[in-house]
Amino acid sequence: MFAVEVRDHIMIAHSFRGAVFGPAQALHGATFVVDVAFYRPELDADGIVVDIGLALEALKATLAPLNYRNLDDIPQFAGRNTTTEFLARHIFDEIAAAIAAGKLGEGARQVTRLKVALNESHVARAWYEADLG
Repeated sequence: MFAVEVRDHIMIAHSFRGAVFGPAQALHGATFVVDVAFYRPELDADGIVVDIGLALEALKATLAPLNYRNLDDIPQFAGRNTTTEFLARHIFDEIAAAIAAGKLGEGARQVTRLKVALNESHVARAWYEADLG
C-alpha cells in the first residue's frame, strides 16, 4: 500500500459537557497539528498517490472554517462535544467529500483509504481511519 501524508494546523476554542472532562468543561483553547494520509494500492500513471498540492489545498479549505473559531459557536456542532476524535471524523468526512467532488484531481478517486490524525500535544493524539466507499 502506498501513502502520502500532508499536514497543517488549527487553533480553536471549545468547551465540553460531562464530568469526565474535568476542567476541560470550561472554555479552553487547543492547537491541533492535523495530518491526513491518503492510501492506494498502486501508483497512478504519473507515479503518485495523490497530487500533494491539491491535497494541501483541500486540507486548508477544510480547516479554514474551524481555525481561530470557538467551536461551541458553529451551528453544525451544536450539542456535540467537539473532542479530538470527533474533529478527526469531521475532517475525514470533508476530505472524503472533496475527493468525491474531484477537488484533488481524477487520480485521487483511486485513493482507497484515509487517515486523519489530530495531534493535540507531544503526548496525545487521536485519529479516524477508514476505507473509502
